[in-house]
Amino acid sequence: MSANTLTERYVHEVVRRVPADQRAEIGDELRATIADALEGRGADERAVLAEMGDPIRLAARYADRPLSLVGPELYPAYVRLLTVLLSTVLPLVAVLAAALAVLDGGDAGAAIGSGVGALITVGAQMIAWPTVVFALVERSRYRDRVVRDAGSWTPDDLPPLRNRDERAVGAAASVAWNILLLGLIVWQHVATPLEHAGREAEVLDAGLWSGWIWPILAGLVALSAIELVRIAVRGWTVRLAVWTVAAEALFALPLAWVLYREAFFDPAFLAEVKVLDGFYTVTALGVLAVSANRVLQRFRAARG
Repeated sequence: MSANTLTERYVHEVVRRVPADQRAEIGDELRATIADALEGRGADERAVLAEMGDPIRLAARYADRPLSLVGPELYPAYVRLLTVLLSTVLPLVAVLAAALAVLDGGDAGAAIGSGVGALITVGAQMIAWPTVVFALVERSRYRDRVVRDAGSWTPDDLPPLRNRDERAVGAAASVAWNILLLGLIVWQHVATPLEHAGREAEVLDAGLWSGWIWPILAGLVALSAIELVRIAVRGWTVRLAVWTVAAEALFALPLAWVLYREAFFDPAFLAEVKVLDGFYTVTALGVLAVSANRVLQRFRAARG
């Protein structure tokens, strides 16, 4: 059976939501059930999956997780709404809050504080209020109407699967980028490619080599090593995702701090290239946001 058939996509959506030690057994059971239905009733694949229903609801039954606060009919819509809010809307709100702080004349610390504050406060609201609304609807007389209006699940809603070759290519590209970045940092230190006021100079502040550059370089090496392990084990695990947190912190936190202190570029480089107002603040926030997003993606991949 093709790895990207509707059946395999359906099974994947179910088993990634159940405990890891049950995934193989439940996956085999689901494939057998679907195969029996296809053979015994003569129905097509799409019709069988539509009859089996939303994979989120089926996974909840397999995992024996009571969905009492938000019932099984509304739970899939509830999960998908939270996913959109937390993965798309919340990061935009945090970036907007940081940008507004900069426009109001705040420094990098104020911008970072505004962005983090928005992530915490707005994120909590995005979880709390939809939960309250769905719980009230679950217990109201309009529940059936809301379920009807939300639309029924169909096999067309299944996301495509990424094959192992695609994941390996992505990991290899990430390793190549980290190695290239590390090489450029070392090269500009050794080659001192700039000349200013009669002296050779680096692109980055030479003072970084007395301290802050080392955790940044160590973080790049650690991130590359984790990606190589990921290729070897053919996917993300929770343990690898946890190690990614440490590696990203080792790389991103010192880098963001150096940018916040405006101690990133050598004065010789700044004499040749004008840095726009707000560059350091926006870049520091961008480094933190990209690292946080990568960590979330790793944990999501480990679950799936």
